[in-house]
Amino acid sequence: MHAEIITIGDEILIGQILDTNSAFIAKELNKIGVSVYQITTVQDDRKHILNALSIAESNADIVILTGGLGPTKDDITKKTIAEYFNDILIQDDAVLKNIETLWSKYIKQSLSQVNIDQALIPSKSIALMNLFGSAPGMWIEKQNKTFISLPGVPFEMKALMEREVIPKLQKKYDCPFILHRTLLTYGLGESVLAERIESWEDSLPVYIKLAYLPNLGKVRLRISAKGFDKELITAEVERQIQNLLLLIKDVFVGFEDEGNSIEIVIGNQLVKLGKTLATAESCTGGKIAEQFTANSGASAYFKGSVVSYATQAKIDVLNIPKQLIETYTVVSAEVAEDMAKSALKLFDTDYAIATTGNAGPTKGDADADVGTVFIAIATKDNVFSEKFTLGNHRTKVINKAVNKAFEMLRKEIFKN
Repeated sequence: MHAEIITIGDEILIGQILDTNSAFIAKELNKIGVSVYQITTVQDDRKHILNALSIAESNADIVILTGGLGPTKDDITKKTIAEYFNDILIQDDAVLKNIETLWSKYIKQSLSQVNIDQALIPSKSIALMNLFGSAPGMWIEKQNKTFISLPGVPFEMKALMEREVIPKLQKKYDCPFILHRTLLTYGLGESVLAERIESWEDSLPVYIKLAYLPNLGKVRLRISAKGFDKELITAEVERQIQNLLLLIKDVFVGFEDEGNSIEIVIGNQLVKLGKTLATAESCTGGKIAEQFTANSGASAYFKGSVVSYATQAKIDVLNIPKQLIETYTVVSAEVAEDMAKSALKLFDTDYAIATTGNAGPTKGDADADVGTVFIAIATKDNVFSEKFTLGNHRTKVINKAVNKAFEMLRKEIFKN
């Protein structure tokens, strides 16, 4: 069973907004065994939409459109869909009543004609009631193919997918079971990891596939299986995962579908040990602290951070001796380690991690080459650091440094 998603809107094509709708729709379809064949973005243009519909009909069993259903003149999707199906627009009384209810509750002003016209739908369609907006969804069947049009406003689209579209699709089609499990690894590059698990990958059953998703020092391994025997697929995927874990246990962090990002794994271990953490960040600009504090409950283990970006801030706030900086430069193992020790003392924690480096594009306060980063970890009993050379692209250097910091923290904390 294949689907095609068509997003409509000039604002997507000019980069004004990101198309998050397609990602959500694809995930929801995948959960019920529908594979997305293609995702297309088109202009608010009649010919473009008609052409996209024609191509989608030849490719897929299910076609889902989002966008272009508003009350203004540039929203032409509804009229174009009616034209594609040689249809006319008629007023749906239930939709009009829903619009009137929304207006009386939230808008507190009389309906204009353009708002009333939102109740017009193709006569061959079934209205999908939008409880959060005036534009209804529309469901049209042609032979054994289904065309669904949804508003482009994300929260309206999501509600319609969950309440209307997914249940109706499950009722109409006999879909296979699709299972994805994604394992998170840190510390090995894609090629090294692939070489390590090559024999395991080669022995996978034909209905199980492996995909490598690398990103700056971490690699996600996505295992996908598809078939009609849910119990067989679930059991075999689990068996294969257990075999894989024997090969990657030193770099395995957790499962993405269980919310096990590395910062959550570290946080859970700190809570388990009854330990606390602080950070002192220079080149990473607070990104390590940001990723910890994005998770609820982080205050149980994360006590605070100092973003000492400028050299003087390291001296004034972290009390790094000026002579130490002059002797070794601000980008050095000695300064990184002193930053970590200072953060440990300042926040009275069990662990502290510090970063100092040159992310580029110029050398700044140090003579270190662009991409040079030192990361230090301090504990009550010890302090140590590592030097990394992370390239010459500023954003990549920063993000790689954050990932290396998490990798070092995980190794250190899980020693206990």
